Amino acid sequence: MKIYQTNEIKNISLLGSSGSGKSTIIESIVFEGGITKRRGTIDGKNTVSDFFPVEHEYGYSVFSTIVHVESCKKKLNIIDCPGADDFVGSIISSLQVTDMAAICVNAQYGVEVGTQNQFKNAEKFKKPAMFIINKLDQEKANYAMIIDQLKERFGKKIIPVQYPIEVGPSFNAVVDVLTMKLYTWNTEKSAPEVTAIPEAEIENAKALHGALIEAAAENDESLMEKFFEAGTLSEDEMRAGIRKGLANRDIFPVVCIAALKHIGISRLLEFLGNVVPFVTEMPKARTVDDKEVCVDINGLPSVFVFKTNVEPHIGEVSYFKVMSGRIKEGDDVQNANRGSKERISQLFVVAGQTRIKVSELVAGDIGATVKLKDVRTGNTLNGKGASYQFKEVNYPNYKYRRAIKAIAEADEEKLSEVLTRMHEEDPTWIIEYSKELKQTIVYGQGEFHLRTLKWRIENNDKIMVQYEEPRIPYRETITKQARADYRHKKQSGGAGQFAEVHMIIEPYTEGMPLPSLYKFNGQEYKINAKDQQEIPLAWGGKLVFINSIVGGSIDNRFLPAILKGIMEKMEEGPLTGSYARDVRVIIYDGKMHPVDSNEISFKLAGRNAFSQAFKEAAPKLLEPIYDVEVHVPLERMGDVMSDLQGRRAVILGMNSDRGHETLSAKVPLKELSSYSTTLSSLTGGRSSFTMKFAGYELVPMDVQDKLLKAYAAQNKDSE
Repeated sequence: MKIYQTNEIKNISLLGSSGSGKSTIIESIVFEGGITKRRGTIDGKNTVSDFFPVEHEYGYSVFSTIVHVESCKKKLNIIDCPGADDFVGSIISSLQVTDMAAICVNAQYGVEVGTQNQFKNAEKFKKPAMFIINKLDQEKANYAMIIDQLKERFGKKIIPVQYPIEVGPSFNAVVDVLTMKLYTWNTEKSAPEVTAIPEAEIENAKALHGALIEAAAENDESLMEKFFEAGTLSEDEMRAGIRKGLANRDIFPVVCIAALKHIGISRLLEFLGNVVPFVTEMPKARTVDDKEVCVDINGLPSVFVFKTNVEPHIGEVSYFKVMSGRIKEGDDVQNANRGSKERISQLFVVAGQTRIKVSELVAGDIGATVKLKDVRTGNTLNGKGASYQFKEVNYPNYKYRRAIKAIAEADEEKLSEVLTRMHEEDPTWIIEYSKELKQTIVYGQGEFHLRTLKWRIENNDKIMVQYEEPRIPYRETITKQARADYRHKKQSGGAGQFAEVHMIIEPYTEGMPLPSLYKFNGQEYKINAKDQQEIPLAWGGKLVFINSIVGGSIDNRFLPAILKGIMEKMEEGPLTGSYARDVRVIIYDGKMHPVDSNEISFKLAGRNAFSQAFKEAAPKLLEPIYDVEVHVPLERMGDVMSDLQGRRAVILGMNSDRGHETLSAKVPLKELSSYSTTLSSLTGGRSSFTMKFAGYELVPMDVQDKLLKAYAAQNKDSE
């Protein structure tokens, strides 16, 4: 296969909501480009994209698919990304290595929340964007409505390049205002018939042609001067101007297709080949130490691994972008992230699961290799002389969590290995064994995301698993001062055990002063702090430990043992066994024995004194609270807000965002258990949300009472 040079390569992410027809577009593109001999279908389960068994099962894209095709003597690397928000990880990693977002819009449904999310993702990466209106052959297609929506959502930068003569089942022709020609597709297999624009469309076409020329000219001073002098631009000049406008995100072109009938595909490919920016025209990649790296074929060899799949009979397939230089078969490379050495034994360009061997790939190109020993998604592999390390993919926070366990206990170890491998394939599947909750927790982007994980484990790895409601990581704290003393005494012949500890505990807040006097039951306790330790806790908050011993009633050598006993009890609070936090402990008195006192005695005395004092200090439960942002169509706002209020949410505000409302709230984690599923049901899948840990807050008393009763019943059952 031909080795394309850097100035012949363009990398494109194909984005769009579920059902917008991306897989069918890819099928038509690779057929038009001669990569395949016939077009597959979703129902036939024989498409280039969606070739994994789980994708056949659900009829949805689960993984991104890379294809290549030639157009206008340029190599187009196109990454077909899943539409469901649950698989946003593939979108994020694809945008990191491509230079253009082609966002597909379903002509029947218009601009959806998913469309806006895809645009926001492209905006976040500062990638150029264009819109492909697909399914214009469907009964409910409405081109005019979609153009209005696009302009409303994304502004005056929306510039139609084509428009349909008719929409619906009779759709078979577009007016291209770049070439000022009419393209008509009479059969699915034939090339379009190119004719003059009908008289009835001339006025509209000229107006759109003029708008396109102005938009193209605005991005190049020489083109602007020529436009003022001649009043027009040639096709090539327009393409050059649009390309610059795209690179600057000053133009968002719109094209029209019906991929299922193969209408408009040849024009789409021509536009991608001629107009989309080259890799050399985009901003340079940056390393973790913020150094720019040019996409230069003569640079030091380096690649960035953006995707990993595990395929039957092959093992791990690593997909990468050549960031600099050139990579050849047999090259030895160094993993900048893990320090290991690897050999690139084989190189491929890919079209779905079809891999074509190549001898080398150059800067800017996308390819794959197999059977690397110690490489993960996000790793940088450097050839001789290179020492780059590119920024890893920054994935979004999770939205859904479940506890997972193997139904057969004998499969637990194997399940752990499988989950680790699954995380390597999709880093938004996050796996954590929680010592605190005594559960293995899997985090994901939604119910469908984790259902997909379960399907793959059970069908591919033959391990039957079950999901459970994960426990909530509550915290315990105190709300008032308390005092306690405890004597530990044990005599069993010979040396015994003796320790007595007197302590005061109180709620701790950052920067609070230390009183010199406390009162309990009319008795005063003077404090003279000799030493203070602030101990940040791994689970959040602090323990502050103060030595106020006077007269040597307890030797300093026993204080670490007292602290150890307190810490043991902090790890198992008396209310629900949850971690305790934000407590200040003052050791002000005690007793010891010259023979029987030892560290174990003082540890036990400190532990029990702390437990007694904690129970007297009006202990309260704290629960994790999350900042939640919900993006919802205006007409569904009432239902969404009502549901959130039923989840004990505190509504912080609302604001409009490109035709949709954004609702901000603080919501307890316990109430977010199945929120992604409920939100989808409430809004017909037209909403999305994000969640981020905010902090801990007191649990309402009625909720705390229920939790305490449940904990007591659980302990009674286990006795």
